[in-house]
Amino acid sequence: MPDETTQSQDQIDPEEDELASTKMSFLEHLEELRIRLVRCALAIAVCFVAAYIFKEQLYHYLAMPLYKAMPAGSKFQFTAPAEAFFTYIKIAFLASVVGASPIIFYQLWRFISPGLYSHERRAIWPFVLVSSVLFIAGAIFAYTIVFPYAFQFFSSFVTPDIEFRPKMGEYLSFTSTLLFAFGIVFEMPLVLVFLGRIGVINHRQLQSFRKYAILVMFAAAAMFTPPDVVSQLFMAVPLMVLYEISIWLVAASEKKKAQREAEFEADLSGGDEGEG
Repeated sequence: MPDETTQSQDQIDPEEDELASTKMSFLEHLEELRIRLVRCALAIAVCFVAAYIFKEQLYHYLAMPLYKAMPAGSKFQFTAPAEAFFTYIKIAFLASVVGASPIIFYQLWRFISPGLYSHERRAIWPFVLVSSVLFIAGAIFAYTIVFPYAFQFFSSFVTPDIEFRPKMGEYLSFTSTLLFAFGIVFEMPLVLVFLGRIGVINHRQLQSFRKYAILVMFAAAAMFTPPDVVSQLFMAVPLMVLYEISIWLVAASEKKKAQREAEFEADLSGGDEGEG
């Protein structure tokens, strides 16, 4: 009769055994984090040099939606001596972060991958691709859809007695906040699917939290967008759609995981019967 201890060891999930073998100490995690941060900083630095060369073109392109909403001949202004210089530095940095985003997401995935199973680590390139596409898609959505309506709203307050003369630094702060806000919120499906894969949430919880999530979405939209209903809907509605897509993706991931576990148990049962 086989020893019970040996039999229980034979029944250990090989993926759990593999996960245990990849555990790292706290100091090793800190060293790994340092390496990943240094590589992200190097990628941003390289992109920053290239972006700074085209700083004026980048700012002009970023300001185009407001130019179209302002009266003909309107110009930006800066009132502090170093405002224009630091504005160009900031826009070059923002462009470098966007340009280096695939490398940043890759380093992020490499940092968390030791805590994942082998089949989850194989998803590194889809993760990098999808996360980069979602982030850029969110920024493009803000630039092409939200900006024209938002700036048209702000420009509507111009009167014969009131002139609209935006400052470079303030405009960059406002637009960069919107661009990064939309870029981050468009990552929602990826984040929720990841949390579902590691067992933090499931699709039933997401369904039960839907009404609270919608409330949070409208609160976030009111915080990050101009104070008009149209602009807030432009953020809240895509968030609601992304949330529903996330529920469907988490449910599909759970189904796939259940099938994989069922196949493993079937193989295990078949092996036990063969031994018998």
